[in-house]
Amino acid sequence: MDHTALIKSLPPETKASLTARSDAAGLRHLVLYLAAMAACTAGIAIQMPFWPLLMLPQGVLLVFLFTLSHECTHQTPFRSKWLNEAAGHFCGVAMALPFVWFRYYHLAHHKFTNDPERDPELEHGGRPETITQWLTYLSGWSYWKGMARTIWRNAFGTISAPYLPKRRHAGMRLEARVLLAIYAAALLGLLMSPLVLWLWIVPLLVGQPFLRAYLLAEHGLCPPVANMLENSRTTFTNRMVRFAAWNMPYHAEHHSFPNVPFHQLPAFHAITEAHLKSTSNGYGEFTADYVRQLAR
Repeated sequence: MDHTALIKSLPPETKASLTARSDAAGLRHLVLYLAAMAACTAGIAIQMPFWPLLMLPQGVLLVFLFTLSHECTHQTPFRSKWLNEAAGHFCGVAMALPFVWFRYYHLAHHKFTNDPERDPELEHGGRPETITQWLTYLSGWSYWKGMARTIWRNAFGTISAPYLPKRRHAGMRLEARVLLAIYAAALLGLLMSPLVLWLWIVPLLVGQPFLRAYLLAEHGLCPPVANMLENSRTTFTNRMVRFAAWNMPYHAEHHSFPNVPFHQLPAFHAITEAHLKSTSNGYGEFTADYVRQLAR
């Protein structure tokens, strides 16, 4: 059974339950997430014993705001639209991911998942095909270079990608210029205090490889077919990873039915589990499989 047939087979009341959004569930998750980040931030700011070690969890929490931003493009983490918009823009500032632009980039990815010609995630050459490319990918270099180009182009160049609607070009241009102003102010702040460096810049660089490894598992080694239960991977992992990633390790489920909010994905997983085609027992297993494929 493919994802279309599976969704059609669900009773209306099941669909309604699965797609119910909740401000309470979203805010509860967000408060816990921000509390963990605040604890790391405080430890670094007061330079508690061994404080440089806190830059690793700080970095992981910062870069995994990507998964919240990603959810916000679907307007699902919260019931209130303004909360989704506010959270999406906050995450965009934190990790140089312009939210208005990202929404249309990501929706095109959903429409053309794993299509080597039309999926925007593959528009710059696809996934790593050699060990050297894989190590470069994990470093985050391609991400930072790509986002710098995107923000600069949106701010001052020509916005031309076919998946970016012309009616939103002005908003994307304004967004990019605001981001550049924020980052310029942050760099100027370094002249007065190194806190921006230790609380934000270095942790982002340290955390990026963990996000890259996580993201590669979402569609890496999956076939370029239309069935979302096959072209997307569900990775079985622990609660800590699922918490940081807003349950997005249930990725085949998410692609099969994007209207299901993060807090309902475990319930939807119970329905889809027997039909999943691409799965891994943890990110270690997937990474080992990927490296073996590269070695061949």
